[in-house]
Amino acid sequence: MPLRIAYAGTPAFAVPALEALIASPHPIVAVYTQPDRPAGRGRQLRPSAVKACAVEHDLPVEQPERLSSAQAQATLQAYAPDVLVVAAYGLILPAAVLAIPRLGALNIHASLLPRWRGAAPIHRAIEAGDATTGVCLMEMAPGLDTGPVVAVRSTPIQPDDTAGSVHDRLAQIGAQLLSASLDDWAAGRLPATPQAQDGVRYATKLSTQEAQLNWAQPAEVLARQVRAFNPWPVARCQRQGQALRIWQAEPVSLPPGQTAKPGEIVAVSDAGIDVQTQDQGLRLKTVQIPGGKPQAVDQFLRGHAVYVGETLD
Repeated sequence: MPLRIAYAGTPAFAVPALEALIASPHPIVAVYTQPDRPAGRGRQLRPSAVKACAVEHDLPVEQPERLSSAQAQATLQAYAPDVLVVAAYGLILPAAVLAIPRLGALNIHASLLPRWRGAAPIHRAIEAGDATTGVCLMEMAPGLDTGPVVAVRSTPIQPDDTAGSVHDRLAQIGAQLLSASLDDWAAGRLPATPQAQDGVRYATKLSTQEAQLNWAQPAEVLARQVRAFNPWPVARCQRQGQALRIWQAEPVSLPPGQTAKPGEIVAVSDAGIDVQTQDQGLRLKTVQIPGGKPQAVDQFLRGHAVYVGETLD
């Protein structure tokens, strides 16, 4: 029997799941997304990726500033959804909202719960050096990502994965997991399992301040930062008083007996700019200066003189 679905999501991560529901036999009665926000150089209002998809498919769109108001809750109630499917919506869902759908609310969360509850699970998993991540389909409950888990699908984090590549992969996995699980869950054939009490970690929201690299840390830690902060906020350092953004980097071994200080450039070649860290070298492979585009180091060196012995801050 078709389910009346209300969908709540905002960024690009939430689009594949919405597209999967559009392709399903279940009618989407409303799409909830955050209000249009200023973006770009002109700071013009720009719709979310989810709104753009919904409009393209002529779906009703709701954009309340919050869902705690009686009016917003009455509007959702009027749609009479059987289930509310949520993916990276970005607004708090009060208990009164979770109680409106006949079957409850399902959340597509980009981590292997209970590890990495919260706002930035993809970035924190890479930053921490996790070997595996994945998607959980979770029944929503009051609290931050605390509900019981309906289905799980995992994927390895590859050595060259960035937050961007893992994001795109998990978005597709989440859509597939929803498609494979929704009907069985609605029919009571897919029970929800409470999350373990051990292993809970919180993925705090990213800040631009975190993007500054500390060369006194081990090279592997810095390399994970670079990957975790690509494509935002992008790892960076200071060179000659100017910001240098680092899009791609990898640890490298340095000659025995190296006496350079952390942050000192110890080798320059088309393969990369090698910088001393706490324990070995970090090879910068793709960099960007203010006003420029990201460049592979061999291209960057054609227009910028970089010397052994320089210090990056």
